[in-house]
Amino acid sequence: MTANANPGFRHATPEEIQALLESDATLARSWEALTPLARNEWICWTISAKQEATRAKRRARLHEEVTDGKKRPCCWPGCPHRREAARKWIEP
Repeated sequence: MTANANPGFRHATPEEIQALLESDATLARSWEALTPLARNEWICWTISAKQEATRAKRRARLHEEVTDGKKRPCCWPGCPHRREAARKWIEP
């Protein structure tokens, strides 16, 4: 983390993930067991895909892996939006 990082930055849960959580109680319980930072990583990883097809694949993987107990998306370096320089790309 750089000196300009905002460790408290969190993405709001987007409707597409909220719909997943509302449709599956097991996923919702697993999601709530994650730390806020871990949830933020899954959200950022999912919404960072530019194409809807990729986002859909990531939602499916989020569903499977979080339900299976996985804490973070594999091979994801972390939410870049926690860095102050990247915050300008996020809508308030």
